[in-house]
Amino acid sequence: MKLRSSILACSFLLGLATPLLAETKAQLTSEKDRVSYTIGYSIGDNFNRQSIEVTLEALMSGVEDALQQNQPQMSPKEMQTTMENFGQKMRAKMATKAQEQKAKSQATAKVLSSKNIQEGSAFLSKNKQRKAVVTLPSGLQYEVLRQGAGKKPTVSDTVETHYRGTLINGTEFDSSYSRGKSVSFPVNGVIKGWTEALQLMNVGSKWKLFIPADLAYGNQGTGQKIAPGSTLIFEIELLNIK
Repeated sequence: MKLRSSILACSFLLGLATPLLAETKAQLTSEKDRVSYTIGYSIGDNFNRQSIEVTLEALMSGVEDALQQNQPQMSPKEMQTTMENFGQKMRAKMATKAQEQKAKSQATAKVLSSKNIQEGSAFLSKNKQRKAVVTLPSGLQYEVLRQGAGKKPTVSDTVETHYRGTLINGTEFDSSYSRGKSVSFPVNGVIKGWTEALQLMNVGSKWKLFIPADLAYGNQGTGQKIAPGSTLIFEIELLNIK
C-alpha cells in the first residue's frame, strides 16, 4: 500500500487543522478565516466522534512541517507503518464496540420477547375458549369469517390475497386494504402461520388468524411495529390461486 493511500484521510485533516489548535483564539475576520475555522472544528468534532486521541503538540508539529514543507520527522515508511497499526487498532476497537452493542440489543430483545410471549400466550389461551375459534396442533388459531367454495392452494402455489395485520392490542401494522391493492405471493414464501392456514382455506374464504410468535417472526420481530415475541392477528381473504 502506498503511503498516500494509507494516510490519505489523516493527511488531509492534519493539513488543515492549524486554526483549531492555535494557542490563542483565531480572529475570524475574513472568509478564509471562517472557512479554516469551520474545517478545523469539523476535524476536531470528527476525532471526538471516533474517539481518536491525539497529542496536540505532535499534531501541530506535523501540520507545520507539512504546510512549511519542512523535512518530516518520520520517514514515509514509518508513517505508513504507524497508520497501518493505527488502522488495525481502530478496526479492532470498532469491532469490539459493535459486538458489545449487538450483545446489548440481543439482551434487550430477549427480555422484550419473553414479556410479549407471555402476553401472547395468555391472549391465545383465552381466545381458544371462544366457540368460533379453531386451535390447531401447531398452536395456530383461526376463525372462519366467510367460507368460500373454491379450491385450496398447495404449498407450491402462488396466491392472491387481501389482508390486514394487527397486534393483540389492536395496533395495525400492515394492510393491503389500506393500500387499495391485493397482494400475491408463494404459499411457502410467508410466515409459517400463513403457510399452514392458506392450505386449509378455499378460494373465496375470509379467515381471521391468531398466530403465536413461533409461527410468525419469533424472537427477532420485524420492522418498527412488530416487536420480538409478538403474537399477530390477521384477517386474510383468499382471492385467487395463480
